[in-house]
Amino acid sequence: MTDSSATATHCPYCSLQCGMRLSGGAAPQVRERADFPVNRGALCGKGQHAAALLAPAARLTTPLMRDRGELRSVSWAVALDRVAAGLSAVRAEHGADAVGVFGGGGLTNEKAYQLGKFARAALGTASIDYNGRFCMSSAAAANRLAFGLDRGLPFPLADIPHTGCLILVGANPAETMPPALRYFREVREDGGTLIVVDPRRTRTAEQADLHLQPLPGTDLALALGLLHVLIADGLVDAEFVAARTTGFARARAAAMAHWPERVERITGVPVAQLRLAAHHFGRARTGMVLSARGPEQQSKGTDTVGAWINLCLATGKAGRPHSGYGCLTGQGNGQGGREHGQKADQLPGYRSIEDPAARAHVAAVWGVAPEALPRSGRTAYELLDSLGRSGPEGVRALLVMGSNPVVSAPRAAHVTARLRALDLLVVSDVVLSETAQLADVVLPSTQWAEETGTLTNVEGRVVLRQQATAPPPEVRSDLWILRELAERLGGEGDGGQHPVTRVRFDDDPEAVFAELRRASAGGQADYAGISYDRIRAEDGVFWPCPSEEHPGTPRLFLDSFATPDGRARFAAVGHRPAAEEPDAEYPLYLTTGRVLAQYQSGAQTRRVTALTDAVPGPFVELHPRLAARLGVAEGAPLAVVSRRGRAVAPARITEAIRPDTVFMPFHWPGPGRANTVTNPALDPTSKMPEFKVCAVRLEALQGERERVAGSGERI
Repeated sequence: MTDSSATATHCPYCSLQCGMRLSGGAAPQVRERADFPVNRGALCGKGQHAAALLAPAARLTTPLMRDRGELRSVSWAVALDRVAAGLSAVRAEHGADAVGVFGGGGLTNEKAYQLGKFARAALGTASIDYNGRFCMSSAAAANRLAFGLDRGLPFPLADIPHTGCLILVGANPAETMPPALRYFREVREDGGTLIVVDPRRTRTAEQADLHLQPLPGTDLALALGLLHVLIADGLVDAEFVAARTTGFARARAAAMAHWPERVERITGVPVAQLRLAAHHFGRARTGMVLSARGPEQQSKGTDTVGAWINLCLATGKAGRPHSGYGCLTGQGNGQGGREHGQKADQLPGYRSIEDPAARAHVAAVWGVAPEALPRSGRTAYELLDSLGRSGPEGVRALLVMGSNPVVSAPRAAHVTARLRALDLLVVSDVVLSETAQLADVVLPSTQWAEETGTLTNVEGRVVLRQQATAPPPEVRSDLWILRELAERLGGEGDGGQHPVTRVRFDDDPEAVFAELRRASAGGQADYAGISYDRIRAEDGVFWPCPSEEHPGTPRLFLDSFATPDGRARFAAVGHRPAAEEPDAEYPLYLTTGRVLAQYQSGAQTRRVTALTDAVPGPFVELHPRLAARLGVAEGAPLAVVSRRGRAVAPARITEAIRPDTVFMPFHWPGPGRANTVTNPALDPTSKMPEFKVCAVRLEALQGERERVAGSGERI
């Protein structure tokens, strides 16, 4: 029975944005919401325990300011005055671009929009980007190159069971978005084929008809080899290629240079498996390729995703029902967060900040002159790397909203040092994250059940999270914080390149969304026809939706692609190695990822007892043969060492991983922080760091004493 007094809302975690209900007032309980079509009542453990983070003991309840090295409680007036004064001082001395803003893929659309507006119109800075750059930026770039438009899935999740062959590349939804696993199981139940590509035999791979287990960093070669087989064995849809695509000749030439035997040598995937996968996909009447962070978090991630898109285009499995390429976006608002202005190069509506028409449109909505808007800024890692540096390229003050780069950024020890070098670090967050612990000022913000706002899920469905409970007395919304800071900054400019005028900032989410609708109108991500009332009535609305009469767009590209000529573009790409390959000193591959009970940097889930009991800390996953060579037993401490640092965690021995590869989850700080060792090498197009592959060695430890060179054993 449904509790009629319960508030219909959505889970605060992944991009499924599963429907749930909250009841119980001050101590709300999570209830099933079977009528929401995405999860149909199902919730993973994180969703089931989401309300635990609302308890005062788990979260920030008052502003904090650093005093003689310690963070101490202060009033909002004192905290905000300190922030505004610090930002103004840095801007006056070093220029507007010396003030940086770093956002998050979990912010609501309203917050993401307002944060971008605050950076450009209140601060006048180009120095803004967000942690979503670390999540799906390579797939976004490849989507735009191939199709002219980026949306995580160009079709609803409900279409997945009806496809004839599904290839999941570097995705583990059994642990990252468990309620979606039913869709992949239903592919097989309906007679289709499920193929999983992953260096590990994950819980998802165990569901597959065929598991391809390539060497980390070789997904591009694997996709090229599959296209080679499709071409050589006559499985190309020549009519579709001629009618709806361009660039096949160059893509064909690149693929023919990657014959199966060569691809086997590069990837370790046997030729027989390569041919079997290609034939399953090529002969199926319909088919999909879905990727996640595996192929995307590489220094060649855009090219890699482009090569997988090529398979859909060559076989006519794009722009047709129950077919196409999609990206399984990770963060809760990973899709909406990249559409409305917190990316370094974008304005609301997925507009380019360099486009004069886009600048004029958004400037008119904000009430500023187009020339007052800054140009493109540095992307996430580049921005973090610039922190605290002297000279015109340095960012001296940083506002962080809803992100924890101390744990989530690559080469994390270096990023931590850069954060410490700032003149002013301000963090607005729900909890005292590891990044907040370094801050000069910490601003406690409302969280999912304490505020109303929209998010855009992996399907492009705009949903509404509704306030179900009141926040603690001294907690404020991010929209209120931005409004108060903008008022204190008072429209002061830096006297130079980026004059700033007084701009209105509303803190009512529905009013902010109404402005977002106007700012996005006419853009690729057009929300003009979406309203709170309509979302409530329709279980969400799919963008683009340019008018209130428009039905929304659950399925893209059925008539044409979003390119100028309406044709999809093949990617002419060739394999190249990872930025860092194993050698004599660092002979193993490290790959990283998530586990079921934790989420992203773990700042929230590590505070929930039921989740930490399930997976209390980091671990190093390695093959039994590698463990035997090192003389390591299950649970023994291991150091994973790269050119950037070392992480220490217990060994977890399993045959589910390749013998030449080790795996670490990235949810924890401290000695087990996986991102201490990861490589910040960037994809030249998306600027995605290469989280998924770097060269490491293992060092076995004896108790608290490390075995070092000359006295210990290395592999």
